Amino acid sequence: MFPQNTKILIVEDLKTIRTLLMDFLGQLGYVNLHEAEKGDDGLILLKEAEENGKPFELIFCDWNMPKFSGIDLLKAKNADPALKKIPFLMVTVENERDYIMKAVALGVDDYILKPFTVKTIEAKLQSVWLRAHVR
Repeated sequence: MFPQNTKILIVEDLKTIRTLLMDFLGQLGYVNLHEAEKGDDGLILLKEAEENGKPFELIFCDWNMPKFSGIDLLKAKNADPALKKIPFLMVTVENERDYIMKAVALGVDDYILKPFTVKTIEAKLQSVWLRAHVR
């Protein structure tokens, strides 16, 4: 599992969902949590953290956000060699196969359907950690 001091970015336009994710991650012991309301703000935070030598180590991101979606953020992250390796978990209500396949094709590390529980978050973290460290 990711260490509890893992630097995590949560990008979600709905305050209630951001708060819920932060609460659930806090329940799991994570303390280095940061948030952005918009995808483009999330990208700015990712780049600034990288430039400052304190990069993010994990991203939770909503799919459906105005102007700059989670898919836009995923594409931008993957286009930047310095950010490309940061694990990215898409959080969304989109459960149609086409949406999931698009996200997978673009390199999402895992997919979390809303509504979710703390157990779901814990299982996804374990899954992403294992895939990243067993390769």
